Amino acid sequence: MSSMDVPSDLPKPEARPVARSAATPTLTWVTLALMTTASVASLRAAPTMAVYGLACVFLYLVPAIVFLLPTALISAELASGWSGGVYRWVAEGLTKPLGFLAVWCQFAMTIFYYPSLLAFVASTIAYVIDPSLADNGVYTAIVIMVLYWTGVWVSSRGTKALAGLSSWGLVIGTLVPGTVLVVLGMVFLGQGNPSAAPMDSSHLLPQWTGLASLVLIVNNFLSYSGMEMNAVHVSSLKDPPKEYPKSMFLAMGLVLLIFILPALAISWVVPADQLSLTAGVMQAFDAFFSYFNIGWMTPIAAVMLISASLGGMLTWLAGPSKGLLEISRSEGYLPPFLQKLNKFGIQQNILVTQGIVTSIIALMYALIPNVSSVYWIFSTITTQVYLIVYLLMFAAAMRLRKNQPDHPRGYRAPALGVLCSVGLLSSLAALAIGFVPPSQFGSGSVWSYIVIVGGGLIILGLLIPWAFLKFRKPSWRSPAARGEAGTS
Repeated sequence: MSSMDVPSDLPKPEARPVARSAATPTLTWVTLALMTTASVASLRAAPTMAVYGLACVFLYLVPAIVFLLPTALISAELASGWSGGVYRWVAEGLTKPLGFLAVWCQFAMTIFYYPSLLAFVASTIAYVIDPSLADNGVYTAIVIMVLYWTGVWVSSRGTKALAGLSSWGLVIGTLVPGTVLVVLGMVFLGQGNPSAAPMDSSHLLPQWTGLASLVLIVNNFLSYSGMEMNAVHVSSLKDPPKEYPKSMFLAMGLVLLIFILPALAISWVVPADQLSLTAGVMQAFDAFFSYFNIGWMTPIAAVMLISASLGGMLTWLAGPSKGLLEISRSEGYLPPFLQKLNKFGIQQNILVTQGIVTSIIALMYALIPNVSSVYWIFSTITTQVYLIVYLLMFAAAMRLRKNQPDHPRGYRAPALGVLCSVGLLSSLAALAIGFVPPSQFGSGSVWSYIVIVGGGLIILGLLIPWAFLKFRKPSWRSPAARGEAGTS
């Protein structure tokens, strides 16, 4: 995930199908491409792919074709025909309970996302204080809990100022440090220094040593999530059928550049066997800055990465939980305790309940010796839970095209059946591969890994939403919703 660390389904103004709207176009396709790039691109995933060296190019391109492209085009058709985001799409195409499952999974994946995001922040902070702390699980767990609860306190007061940090995330936390990283890497190689990873054509493809050698590709599915975020703006284009595909292809190109070039730069200076999945970006900055005798810039780079990540976290805290609350109040999916608002109108009880679970999960960093292993496990569970959303979205798109072929749409995805099939199969493959421990974590128990990942997926992604649906009561609907039902 995103990857730019912003939610993919923030409450938004209702999208209006182009076919029913006479509004003047307000967005160019280039602007939409940049907005989409900002929603997806991030440096956080770069160390994971830097492990593969030159083969990271291949590993980024494959999921871009089989997952990123179908997601972008299909979500555009759905957004231009049905307002309300993924809940409305799945509820209209499949059923309302499955719509709840989709919006629940969008919210639930953040429970594992926050610890992995904040572990990245903790490792980055460590490079300002003491780099050895980056591998200390107790330090990481403490930082996660302190930052998370601070974020809950800020969000629960309805403060908008700090959340504004996320809008600068692409520039502050991605473009500037990413460009610096790549330029320093090129100068480093240009001066005749050898690359830590082989860069010849024989290393274009990852070495095949079984499924475990490819499993890190699962992380890229999470990296690409969020392409549907700006699909609601498709109706603002002058000529959606022509301009939207151009916008998406430009965004894909930019996203790939932002993902691939920094990953390569990291692999040039940090050997794969020494690379930390959480601190890899700072390892590379530290190595480059030391080589060029500008070590004083390391804390500056760290602060830029930290500020962007924290801004993203605040936006995530405000987004999916708000969407879940609004749907639950109208349909009665959550008990009244979780629907309660504080005096600022914020869903405080959802945030606090989520925080308790997040804190318990963060303790795993203190209990499991290898910080990178815990980071990977959380990233995998996050991806698994989020993939449920995309599976439902692809299935709903096929049903809507079949059952409501004449429903007005501002944009119709070409070969939708093929796109949905490719998206479904690639998502299912990513789900399955996620259960394979990566080769970099061969020392741990395979079955423990499967139990943790499978348990997280089943409990969080399936059992809890099933329990809410099974035991919900009519009284859980908000008084306003009950009133509407009574008069209809």
